[in-house]
Amino acid sequence: MTANGLVSSIIIFLNAERFITEAIESIFAQTYDHWELLLVDDGATDNSPEIARRYAAQYPQKVRYLEHPGHQNRGMSASRNLGIAHARGDYIGFLDADDLWLPHKLEQQVAILNACPEAAMVYGRTQIWHSWTGKPEDEDYFYDLGVQPNSLVDPPTLLLILLRNKHQTPTTCNALMRRELFDRIGQFEESFRTMYEDQAFFAKVLLKAPVFVANETWARYRQHQNSCSSKAETQQYYVTRLPFLNWLGNYLLEQDVQDQKVWQAFQWELWQCHHPRISSLVNQLQYRFSQTRNILNN
Repeated sequence: MTANGLVSSIIIFLNAERFITEAIESIFAQTYDHWELLLVDDGATDNSPEIARRYAAQYPQKVRYLEHPGHQNRGMSASRNLGIAHARGDYIGFLDADDLWLPHKLEQQVAILNACPEAAMVYGRTQIWHSWTGKPEDEDYFYDLGVQPNSLVDPPTLLLILLRNKHQTPTTCNALMRRELFDRIGQFEESFRTMYEDQAFFAKVLLKAPVFVANETWARYRQHQNSCSSKAETQQYYVTRLPFLNWLGNYLLEQDVQDQKVWQAFQWELWQCHHPRISSLVNQLQYRFSQTRNILNN
């Protein structure tokens, strides 16, 4: 693998005409130029396919347009997998059509993976992006990483963090991974069409592969009413989380995982899903206790 290996950038989209041009242009704005862009249409019915085809026609050496047979809507996981199947790069990165990459993302992430050959993937901080609206009350924020930044983290530490869901974990718009990682752990689970498709994939990565966690911010994760994450906030958190945990339990059994910390964290999260009222009260008490402790320590 060369120092300037090809990056396959994959944007999946469904009725994304409002934001997709901005997402595409954030890839063209990269300071690292050795990339290809695969635009994967998940059966869009708005003007976004025309936008994607226009870029592919204008930049045929850099951009390709893909769709499922018959212009089907097959979900986020199947669309990501279609992009992976056509990717030619040494590295693969994902960008949803309503998010942005910051200009130095690929340059800095490729440099980290070159300098740290043990790392199968790299990610950093993700800007939770509310301020794109221009409204003063819409403020951005970041989650704490939960581990020492700028370090290589061996499994299963990051899987435990993902399970507890209290710190920054890999996001599809933030991570960059080596192509051979997919040969090792497989692709996205197509049983997850929308919610938790990313969590299922990253759970597989974090169970088995060392990952470099950086202190840099490389992506803006746009928050708006039509995003999957926003829709989940209006539903019962534990109801949407339970199918993911059921899948994960079966996966851990299939992989013959013996780590007791992993099983204890998994069982606690599963218990919370089955007892949402009690677990909500426990989490509120834990939050108030931590706030009080912080005040006393300061």
